[in-house]
Amino acid sequence: MEGQQGKETEISVLRRFLSHDSGPFAQFVKYGAIGVASTLVQMAVFYLLASTVCRCLGPDDWAVKWFGLPHVDVPHMVRGFRFAVDTVLGFTVANVFCWLMNRAFVFRPGKFAWYKEFGMFFCAAAGAMALATGLSWVLINWVGLQTTAAVVIEVVVSFLVNFFVRKFFIFKG
Repeated sequence: MEGQQGKETEISVLRRFLSHDSGPFAQFVKYGAIGVASTLVQMAVFYLLASTVCRCLGPDDWAVKWFGLPHVDVPHMVRGFRFAVDTVLGFTVANVFCWLMNRAFVFRPGKFAWYKEFGMFFCAAAGAMALATGLSWVLINWVGLQTTAAVVIEVVVSFLVNFFVRKFFIFKG
C-alpha cells in the first residue's frame, strides 16, 4: 500500500510539472528542454538534407570528419545557398515542433486564436532565423567558414534573438 501511494505521489508531481499550472521555474526548465529538443530536430533535418538531397558540407567540415557524412566540393556561393535552403527547411520542421510542445507543456494557449498565436510565434522565430542565416551565409561566402561552424553560429544567434523578441514583445504583459 505504501509503495502504491509513493508511486501515485510521483505521478502527481510529474503531472503538475507537465501542466500549465507549474511554477515559473518549472516553466523555465520545460521551455529550455523544448528549446534543446527543437534545436536537435532542426539539426537532424539540416544534416539529413545537407548530406543527401541538398548537399552543402565541404570536405573539411567537422561533420564530415567526425561522422563521415558525405561532402561536396563546390564553390562557397553554392554551399552558402544550399546551407540557407537546408536551414529554412530544418527551421520550419523544428519551429512547428517547438510551438506544439510549448503550447502543450509550457504556455497556456487561448490569449489569441491558435493561428494568430502560431503566426506570431513563427514570425518571431523566422526573423531570428533569417538574421542568423544571413550572417552565416555571409561568413560561408566571404570568409569560407565551415558549414558546421555556421550552423553553430546560426543556432546561437537565433536563440538570443528569439529570447529577446519573445520576452519583450510577444509575451509582454
